[in-house]
Amino acid sequence: MNEAGRCDIKLDFEKTGGLLPAIVQDHETGEVLMVGFMNETAWSETLKTGMATFFSRSRKELWVKGKTSGNVQMVREIRVDCDLDTVLLKVEQKGGAACHTGHRSCFYQKVESDGSVTVAGTPLFDPKEVYK
Repeated sequence: MNEAGRCDIKLDFEKTGGLLPAIVQDHETGEVLMVGFMNETAWSETLKTGMATFFSRSRKELWVKGKTSGNVQMVREIRVDCDLDTVLLKVEQKGGAACHTGHRSCFYQKVESDGSVTVAGTPLFDPKEVYK
């Protein structure tokens, strides 16, 4: 961002039909927490507020990560790829859980070499209680 609070980079939203993938990592550990999608408005809101904001493909609306659960993501660093069509957010994950299932990361299911799946960790909250 420049001194006027504007971002001088122009992301290529047209190439991907208006939505860019946004990879979210813990800013300290590098753990991948989730992947979301951003339209231009979500990108602008993220820059303006410092809170990870995405476009929900299922609900067709903006959502601030953690607004319902309290597990917000405070953006500490942003990187974009060389083609300007993928965003990497390095965040401070408040409340510990990034996944709507209550897990720390959305990537808690590990596929073993035999095709079976094991679950890494246990949920940090009960989604039925949080998302009533």
